[in-house]
Amino acid sequence: MDLATIIGLILGVAALVVAFILEGGHLTSLLGITAFMIVFGGTFGATIASHSLDDAKRIPSLILRAFKAPPDRRRMLIDELVTLAEVARRDGLLALEDRVIDDPFLQRAVTLVVDGTDPEVTRAVLESDIEAMEARHARGYGMFSTMGGFAPTMGIIGTVMGLIHVLSNLSSPDELGPAIAVAFLATLYGVASANLIWIPIGNKLKYRSQQEADERWIVVEGVMGLQAGDNPRVLREKLTATLPPAERAAGASAAVPAAARAMAEGGE
Repeated sequence: MDLATIIGLILGVAALVVAFILEGGHLTSLLGITAFMIVFGGTFGATIASHSLDDAKRIPSLILRAFKAPPDRRRMLIDELVTLAEVARRDGLLALEDRVIDDPFLQRAVTLVVDGTDPEVTRAVLESDIEAMEARHARGYGMFSTMGGFAPTMGIIGTVMGLIHVLSNLSSPDELGPAIAVAFLATLYGVASANLIWIPIGNKLKYRSQQEADERWIVVEGVMGLQAGDNPRVLREKLTATLPPAERAAGASAAVPAAARAMAEGGE
């Protein structure tokens, strides 16, 4: 689970609720079924109308994706690419033909190389794959940006509807205060849901998309080096340069024993 998403949302909601209680409010006054229906029903309806039905069906799975923290696969991909470079340098590119690779994108890239595809064509195909993935992801997190835009407006609509009901019953002055408070619940729901739920989830999904794109760009650069016949050690340095400094240092310390083992095996 992604603790950042969970902690962030809980902290945001808790801050609003605690502040409300400290001001002397009661939690029951924050509950309003009609305001909830107007804001959330209207937001989902407008969002579905703005996107395709197939995209709308993905909303539950996208929300779950925002709460799941995928592993950082960059180091694993770099190690795999360096291993492939070592095999290709020793036995040739055709030796990679029957090698089983878990990552589908890397497998596809290696297949293009083994088939003798021109380097420019290989890069173009892989870049098109990344662009298509980013466009697909953009439709996903774009829906949450859309909901973040519609929710406050739906809240205002709900408040106006509530005020219309209040103003049509001015014969009961004692009930005006509670009725106005209920009317403004819709605005609260709209603004709060936009800024504490929809926009943060959309931003997290965008961040997830960038993470996956970064991993794929490592594959692209690694395969290009593999196809060009780069020295495995040079290839590792080139790919490791894309990592944060702390991870570069950790990878370097791990690579030294591996290199020593390789030299020992070569000496035998």
